[in-house]
Amino acid sequence: MPDFWRSSGYRLLSTRGDGRLDVTDEFLRSYLLRPELAPVPESCAAEMRLHDRLLADPRREVAPAETAAIADADARGNHEIWLRFRNRLVAAESLEGAYVGLFRGQGVDVPPLFVEQLTRILLRHILGETADPIAARAAEMLFRPQKIAITDDGAVMAADDATVERHAQGDEFGALGELLARNRTPLRKVDLDVLSADNAATYWERDERHDMSVSLNRGQPVQTALMRVLEAWIAHFLGVEVAIRSEREIDDRHWMWHVGLDAEASGILNDLYNRQDVDESRLQRLLALFRLDFANPGDMRAALAGRPVWLAMAMDSNHRLRLKPQNLLLNLPLARSQ
Repeated sequence: MPDFWRSSGYRLLSTRGDGRLDVTDEFLRSYLLRPELAPVPESCAAEMRLHDRLLADPRREVAPAETAAIADADARGNHEIWLRFRNRLVAAESLEGAYVGLFRGQGVDVPPLFVEQLTRILLRHILGETADPIAARAAEMLFRPQKIAITDDGAVMAADDATVERHAQGDEFGALGELLARNRTPLRKVDLDVLSADNAATYWERDERHDMSVSLNRGQPVQTALMRVLEAWIAHFLGVEVAIRSEREIDDRHWMWHVGLDAEASGILNDLYNRQDVDESRLQRLLALFRLDFANPGDMRAALAGRPVWLAMAMDSNHRLRLKPQNLLLNLPLARSQ
């Protein structure tokens, strides 16, 4: 298996004896080389001086006066945001700890880009060196929003939202595409390859192009792979073994716990649990239902031991699916705090 998601920065980290990831100076420096932080010829002396000092020691304390001295407001803001993020990374006992810490307290205070990158890195680590290409594509759904299309025959198809948007805006068609887009002339339809067992190996050649669509229907390989990825995600972070399986409906007279895998699914499950009316249009946004069972009921809160946890994922009104894997780390009924 070739290396994959190489641009994520995963190879800049080190793995500890307990399997968790340590933040290295090289990883921190990689942010300083991004266009948002790298100086340009017009940068002021204060910005260049701070950047040089951070490259030499990316963990150094930075006084507020050092960032306040940066003349350009955007550059000053970017440095302040990154330093807040960096402080979270270096203060945590591991990258995993920093990731979970982002969602506790007053809420996420860093740009979504940083959250998506950490999710991608952690999934790359969990998938390991023997990853299956279908599992890797399924894992992309946890850090890249998907555009959902439901065909006339009931097939639920997912494609990378940014890739679909790029095609729709004509970026793939050069100046002519831009002209057509400005004139609201329909662009020719672009059909993305559908990932299957027959072409799965080609994923390794295009792992960062995000141009393979997938079927999310029950029983299809990607939905099965997604369940296995979520099980591994929970095991890595929480140290508990769970089994997730697909269900057609919540057939549970003693429904006690649920977790939405995205904001839309959370709202629908909450309303159903509270016996509120959910109109048909919202119900049709549900893409999948899952049942999660703990291998050891003792890992659950005593009052819930042995009971299933119901999961769901749903698209929003714009047919977008935005999974939030952190929900599984914060909202499961664990017997012990994590």
